[in-house]
Amino acid sequence: MSGFNDDMCPALSEQWSRRINSSQPETMHAPFSQDPPVRKDAQEDASPPALSIIIPTFNEVDNIRPLVGRLHETLVGIEWEVIFVDDDSADHTIDIIRRISLQDRRVRGIRRVNRRGLAGACLEGILSSSAPIVAVMDADLQHDETCLPKMFRMISTTSADLVVATRYSEPPQHVDGFTRLRQAGSILATGIAQRLLPTPTSDPMSGFFMVKRGIVEAAAPRLSLHGFKILLDILTSSPCPPTIAEVDYDFRPRLHGESKLDAMIVMEYLGLIVAKLTGDLITPRFLMFCVVGSIGLAVHLTVLRLLLLDELSFPVAQTFAMMSAVLSNYTLNNALTYRDRRRRGWRYLTGLAVFSLLCSFGVFAGVGLSTLIYDQEPYWWLDGIGGAVIGAVWNYVTSSAITWRAR
Repeated sequence: MSGFNDDMCPALSEQWSRRINSSQPETMHAPFSQDPPVRKDAQEDASPPALSIIIPTFNEVDNIRPLVGRLHETLVGIEWEVIFVDDDSADHTIDIIRRISLQDRRVRGIRRVNRRGLAGACLEGILSSSAPIVAVMDADLQHDETCLPKMFRMISTTSADLVVATRYSEPPQHVDGFTRLRQAGSILATGIAQRLLPTPTSDPMSGFFMVKRGIVEAAAPRLSLHGFKILLDILTSSPCPPTIAEVDYDFRPRLHGESKLDAMIVMEYLGLIVAKLTGDLITPRFLMFCVVGSIGLAVHLTVLRLLLLDELSFPVAQTFAMMSAVLSNYTLNNALTYRDRRRRGWRYLTGLAVFSLLCSFGVFAGVGLSTLIYDQEPYWWLDGIGGAVIGAVWNYVTSSAITWRAR
């Protein structure tokens, strides 16, 4: 078996399968000798896996071999497989996964092209598995893989539907892998989730857990493909609350690569909280679009006021103000709201041209209506907001459907 899915057309996929299944020796060359040793009994045993370990990756090339080796050492006696879901890493993480999969049937890989996000990667990996139990963990070696057998026994022999590996047990575990600032932020985020949402676990922000696959299958239609806190999403989206158990573990320091935590992840977390509090009526993407729109509104009103003070006519000032807001909104939406579909290089420029062209219709409508209102009631700020709202509605529709359409 090939062990991975590369989003290829059937013809290429068939060619690739023939290459992998070929017994010619040239497919197994020297660089593979550094991969983890593979036991013959593991290769010859055709039993289906009882456990699938889902590991999302993005630029984790140095961590793959050590992690697979650790899984072999700790999961003796358990039929398992590991599914790496790679978001088209620039460091060619998927190539290392492919090399190992040629020697080890337990290793599978999925390469996602033009799709980004830890939650979406985890969900895609889980839904590609046929094992009745799945675990989710990071590729950065910070999660303690020796907890997996205990978690597997708990979920196999007790009534637990989901086992969370918690960093905040009683007494609290020392979190070696966190800086003081990050640990404070994690505790704050955990406290917010516990107070606002019905999450009966000490660590709803954990990225290390094991769950019966049926639980995720049932919640899948409601799960967000964006963000980094899929456990929290599962807990709040499941039709029937799962029975939860916990195991303690010590969060390790990262050995290779860089942390993916940034300000955008914080915003996506807040968006997830709002989405769950509103019953998913307000999505994280829509919330971010509104934040960007608010910034665009500030740009719009600032430019409008300055041009009016410079004694330009209202129609001219309003036109320049709306076009300034269009440029601001495009730049920020490309960087933040649609960063999983971000346009780069020439596509950035063509996207700006398309976005500006489509938004020009909103500009014409906004200028016309706001000018009409201004002639009746000359309140510059109210008329400016009216024009901006009209433009914003049009911009949102065209942004999602055309400029940043899913490919």
